[in-house]
Amino acid sequence: MEIAEVRVSYSNNNKEKFKINNSKESFEVLIACWNKHTIELQEEFKVLLLNRNNQVIGIYPLSKGGMAGTVVDAKLVFSVALKCGSSSIIIVHNHPSGNLKPSEADKNITSKLKKAGEHLDIVLLDHLIITKMGYYSFSDEGELK
Repeated sequence: MEIAEVRVSYSNNNKEKFKINNSKESFEVLIACWNKHTIELQEEFKVLLLNRNNQVIGIYPLSKGGMAGTVVDAKLVFSVALKCGSSSIIIVHNHPSGNLKPSEADKNITSKLKKAGEHLDIVLLDHLIITKMGYYSFSDEGELK
């Protein structure tokens, strides 16, 4: 019987270290890498990975769904964060409808990921809901208790 060896690798080609200081900067970084042609068509969920100094390690595109939702698997969120050595994360998804109001599902996944992160010493700094026109920040609205 032969069992395959599991390999974990990490590389970061970022030459410039960009530091996130607030939700506006998070939005600007994230919207710049979003496909403007599908932001109003298909819901996507991404993870912004940060080091201990809140400098961007990278962005992980976790999932793409339909017009009304996408799948968020906490195990995948944190497996990527652990692999990258992230100290904190910011999660983000778009609302194709253009409505920035968080749904109950948005609130539930935020709570679930915050609790999971606490067990792994990975801080969930924010959850952004974005549209072409702007964003909603769970942190700014006091919803990351």
